[in-house]
Amino acid sequence: MGLSIYGIAASRALRPLWTATELGLDFEHVATPYLGGATHTPEFLALNPNGHIPVLVDHRPDGDVVMWESMACALYIARQHGPTDGTSLTPATPREDADALRWSFWAVTELEKDALTVLMHRAVMPPEQRKPALAEAAEKRLRAPLAVLEQHLARQQGLGEAHIAAQRFTVADLCVASVLSWARPAPTLWPQSPVTSDWLARCLGRPAHHAVRALARKR
Repeated sequence: MGLSIYGIAASRALRPLWTATELGLDFEHVATPYLGGATHTPEFLALNPNGHIPVLVDHRPDGDVVMWESMACALYIARQHGPTDGTSLTPATPREDADALRWSFWAVTELEKDALTVLMHRAVMPPEQRKPALAEAAEKRLRAPLAVLEQHLARQQGLGEAHIAAQRFTVADLCVASVLSWARPAPTLWPQSPVTSDWLARCLGRPAHHAVRALARKR
């Protein structure tokens, strides 16, 4: 029994790796890069025919459960392997579960494409390959969804809750922060979103996140 997580921390696999680390789970990290053909071997394609990381395998007494899609993997780990008593990142109430689902899907549909464009063309790609116009356009598009999150987090503060779904850090925060962190190189966004900026810094400052990021530096 246990979990196997295929991928590398410098990818969307960070999401299930971070979730498992937050919960203190004993899991096997199968370092699988997205370059070089490792995700197109017959063995890997038998796990995920799409040929993408991450892949999660939950080794259960009644048979293995195989998951792909990074948000689905993170939500599955939280739901199946965390305590539901309000002490961990696992949703403890229907409202928390609903928030985890809707904000995770929201992050993929409203943030991810433009946040990744900002990351690639402001920080990751070699300077000679970057296209500033693409980054600027993506940055402008991110203002609207970021305003939605800013409003929600400010409302949460008014209710005495410091995070997206609760007073405590939950998988909802993890999933959204894992996407929004890509937009940190966008200089015009953050002065307009002080509550979100503070929330993101707290999420990314968590020991479990630092531990998973350390895996990326080792590869």
